[in-house]
Amino acid sequence: MKFKSFFSLQKFLDWKNTKLTPHQFLMIISSIVGFIAGVVAVIIKNLTHWIQAVLEGELISNYHNAFYFIFPVIGLSVVLIIIRWIYRKEVGAGIPTTLFAISRLKGIMSKFQTYASLITAPITAGFGGSVGLEAPAVVTGASLSSNLSRTLKMNQASRTLLIGCAAAGTMSSLFQAPIAAIIFAIEIFSLDLTLVSMIPLLLASISAILTTYFFYGSDVMLHFTLSEEFDISEVPFYILLGILSSLCSIYFTKIYFRFAKFFKKFKSKWRRLLIGGFGLGILTFFIPPLYGEGYDVINNLLQENYLTALGTNNIFSEYLQNIWVVIALLAGLAIFKVVATSLTFGAGGVGGIFAPVLFMGSAMGHCFALIINNLGLLKNEISVSNFTLVGMAGLVAGIMHAPLTAIFLIAEVTRGYELFIPLMITAAISYMVTSQFQAHSVYTLDLASRGNLLTHNKDQAVLTLLDISQVLETDFIPLKIEMTLGEIIREGVVKSQRSIFPVVDQEGDLKGILLLDDLRPIMFEQELYDKLKVSEIMQEAPQVINFETDGMHQIMKKFEETGAWNLPVVEGQCYKGFVSKSKLLTAYREILIDVTL
Repeated sequence: MKFKSFFSLQKFLDWKNTKLTPHQFLMIISSIVGFIAGVVAVIIKNLTHWIQAVLEGELISNYHNAFYFIFPVIGLSVVLIIIRWIYRKEVGAGIPTTLFAISRLKGIMSKFQTYASLITAPITAGFGGSVGLEAPAVVTGASLSSNLSRTLKMNQASRTLLIGCAAAGTMSSLFQAPIAAIIFAIEIFSLDLTLVSMIPLLLASISAILTTYFFYGSDVMLHFTLSEEFDISEVPFYILLGILSSLCSIYFTKIYFRFAKFFKKFKSKWRRLLIGGFGLGILTFFIPPLYGEGYDVINNLLQENYLTALGTNNIFSEYLQNIWVVIALLAGLAIFKVVATSLTFGAGGVGGIFAPVLFMGSAMGHCFALIINNLGLLKNEISVSNFTLVGMAGLVAGIMHAPLTAIFLIAEVTRGYELFIPLMITAAISYMVTSQFQAHSVYTLDLASRGNLLTHNKDQAVLTLLDISQVLETDFIPLKIEMTLGEIIREGVVKSQRSIFPVVDQEGDLKGILLLDDLRPIMFEQELYDKLKVSEIMQEAPQVINFETDGMHQIMKKFEETGAWNLPVVEGQCYKGFVSKSKLLTAYREILIDVTL
């Protein structure tokens, strides 16, 4: 049976190679990937909504908010059991996992990722975990497209592009915003914006949104109707909103990584579950709007129904007639959403941050507009719904470092471009200010710190894709530090094709290097053969490359600083080989060819 399926696949590949150009085939596959991404998005959303419907039914309405406390703990426990005893491997963070696969694994993703998040993310969010479903849908679609491209024997550049197509298809399907989805794939995954890459992304985005229309019709995730047009007098307030967005973006990132660092201290996953799960339960007990994804809260804020958004079944309900209490509670939603999200991840939940970012942005924008309107300083009030919407764009631009995604996503949600100017003002200011303090987004900060991040800088991207093992050369003859000149000639010079020798001790630790140029003046002085030792004529290496910690950027910097043509590589202190500049440049050219469509 396996032989038969292989034969059929080979026949198809032979037919493809004779009948279609690589670009034509790529366009066909990108449409299929878009359809797959659309189906994945539908499955994840429907499964989550089904879990929520089963749990909430009459329970929460009849028994107050006690279940806001217990449901997240139950859901996180189920997820931990699945991961520990069924999967038996970590699911990993969605977008960072995909970015790592692109930068370090040549776009190859494990088959495990095709279903890991598909099951655990809906359970996490459905039971009240404060996470989004966008990243799990993206990583599932990306893994499916990666494995499909491998089956079809596609190259690394095509595989990377198809991962971008899956991301675009997922976002297009979820938000019915095909243009923003394409920009999301380009900004987040650092894809090259060329005609060759644009057409597959466009086809994937269209295919995905048509899939969504088939299942949902014209229903959208964010419900908004523009009722008040942009007024030029509001520009100063949008500037202030941009500054506030940058401050909130910095706060989000710092709190998110601080909690991640805190939970890493606990080796026991059950202890993490108890701390994170019960912390989340307590938080959602007192602030029920933090329960789950939060799109119902976002939509109520967009409709200016802040009383419904804040809920009537919490301890603050009787005080909601006071507008300043409402403002304080909205500020609380913006402040504590990232805490709830971090606790969910810390407890072992699976999900993404896109929905929490939108939630936080809507609460921040709504709160800001209410403050301005109730200070009594303006003759005409500013539009609360517009600022709610633009606030979301401000945080997407700041936290994710994706200003164009933020602008076009909100523009497409409003089905028009009336708010394009305020969106540009707020998103640009938020991104510019945030990037001055945080050079990388939440998605990329950890990868960048380890030198594993691809960027739009082609030179930097190629260096990131290079691995030290690809350029390590081991055909150098090591010399023992106690060797005499005669032994150097017989055991080293005569047998080696190289002009440089590493000098090591009995344990194999690198002690220095010996150049053939250093030997030439004395290599025929036979009276020195038994008297002169390596330790007397060797020299210190101009720089040493650490196999475990040095990335290609650091290696290139060491070559530039020293002007050397060969540098030794050590693992710990032990000699491992050499990296030569010529080998490095050859590998660079090969990678550049591989990643260019």
